Amino acid sequence: MTVNETASTTYQKGTTSSSASALTTGEPVLVLGTTSGTTITATQVVVQPAAGEGSATSSAADVVPFQRGAPSTPKQLGQVPANYTEGSGSVVDGTAADNATKAALAAYPGGVVDRVVQLSSGEYEVHYIGVNWPHHIFVDQDFHVMGAE
Repeated sequence: MTVNETASTTYQKGTTSSSASALTTGEPVLVLGTTSGTTITATQVVVQPAAGEGSATSSAADVVPFQRGAPSTPKQLGQVPANYTEGSGSVVDGTAADNATKAALAAYPGGVVDRVVQLSSGEYEVHYIGVNWPHHIFVDQDFHVMGAE
């Protein structure tokens, strides 16, 4: 991926505003913005929390790296919203989607979020690809990870 920054790109480290110069090479980051092919024009760059920081209740050890042609065994961790049905809800964007994405990636680093869906209960399903598990990460209205499947 190539990341292009603009004069309006913002940076955040933890809960503090930061600058590009505060980033260290090799630090995991979440880049939010618009894509074109393999290029992201960044609107926001967020340094991912170190293990044990934030509201994440899971760890990278729970993520199963993607291996083409090697499906993983389905499993569930934590709480899945009552009456959840895959494909239900409305795709959201903006601040809510950004916050749900940040929470999901803090709990399960290593994959890619391709959409965030708000469920009828007000909770969010973060659709996660690029890993064999999890595929759905559930985030409550306060942007805390509840569970995954």
